[in-house]
Amino acid sequence: MAVLCEAGCRGMPTLAGKGYQGAGIGIKTPVKGTDLNIKQEVYNTLQGALRALAERANALLKAFKSLQHVTLDPQTITKIAATALVILHLNTGHRPALP
Repeated sequence: MAVLCEAGCRGMPTLAGKGYQGAGIGIKTPVKGTDLNIKQEVYNTLQGALRALAERANALLKAFKSLQHVTLDPQTITKIAATALVILHLNTGHRPALP
């Protein structure tokens, strides 16, 4: 949670699930409720589609045992993880589905 707050405070767009509602400035969560207006429904749909790409990437990265115990700074691990995803997609032929 501290990482989410830190990234959000720096101005980095930070998407989170409904459980993080009220977590702080800069953390974008879906709108809760059942009687949502069309703007809120579209916002939730778009946010869910964007989060789905990241969730899928996280699931794929779990297959890389070499990444499970990395203790590098966040910028370095981000570059390594992005590279690993590119290699994975090139080797398997998978392409991420865009919303």
